[in-house]
Amino acid sequence: MTDAEADRRGFMRASWANVLGNAVKIVVEGAVGLAFGSVALVADAAHSVADLVASVVVLIWGRSSYDEPDDTHPHGHDRIEPLTALFVGAIIAVLGLLLLSESIQGLLEQEPPDASLLLLAALAFAIVDMYLVYWYTTRVNEDLDSTALKALATDCLNDIYTSFAAVVGVLGVFLGFPLLDPIAGGLVSLLVVYQGVEIGRENVDYLIGAAPDPEKRVAITERLRNHPEVRGVHDLTVFYDGTVLEVEVHVEVDGNMPFRQAHDIESELVDRLRELEDVGDAHVHLDPSGIGEWKDCLEER
Repeated sequence: MTDAEADRRGFMRASWANVLGNAVKIVVEGAVGLAFGSVALVADAAHSVADLVASVVVLIWGRSSYDEPDDTHPHGHDRIEPLTALFVGAIIAVLGLLLLSESIQGLLEQEPPDASLLLLAALAFAIVDMYLVYWYTTRVNEDLDSTALKALATDCLNDIYTSFAAVVGVLGVFLGFPLLDPIAGGLVSLLVVYQGVEIGRENVDYLIGAAPDPEKRVAITERLRNHPEVRGVHDLTVFYDGTVLEVEVHVEVDGNMPFRQAHDIESELVDRLRELEDVGDAHVHLDPSGIGEWKDCLEER
């Protein structure tokens, strides 16, 4: 089995875990919430309906990112993954706004549910369910470093937070303080919106080909300059192509060296760059040094 096939299988197992985990959570919370009239549980179950949709989208779209390059996608399918994660981030942000609306409505129209230990039992089940899915997803993603799985893991945490908020609300009903439910829900919903926006912002950068942080450019430049035959580096361009970096650069070497030696040096430099973390591909153009035509050479040795 190739590394790509193993990665795809790991990705699909984690995606299926999210699909099944959300489905079970919806059934348990929805049934108990409807039976006892708990708005908090029904809202949490409704939240998981959208999470289920997001998980299915990741399962269908995200696995395509592991497809090999073809005639229609000669540079591969790397951008499918951040596109999928962006979709999940948008769902999370919208859900946060809906939960905030529900919390405000709960403050204005108090309709506490019937007090029952089954409400707490259902919430406890939901918290354990989502924690197990979160743990498995993050464990698989340690090797894959998938932005789509990272978004799903964040969504699992959001589910745990919202379930804890519902626990606070149910305890408030038991203790005679029903306002605790919408107040806790409102605070959690703001956190959910923030996390959704952050996921979206990160993956928009991947999709539009944004530049990495300056430290990454410095590391790339130093890796090139450390080669004994390199005399200058200029016109360096580093940008995201999906979740990986693509490097384009001009490197100056001795213009009198044999062509075969120059070819070998170019191959060595490309290999050096590809060894760097996050670098997916590199394009190195060799120039003869010292001819004085590089007007924008800002990084000469």
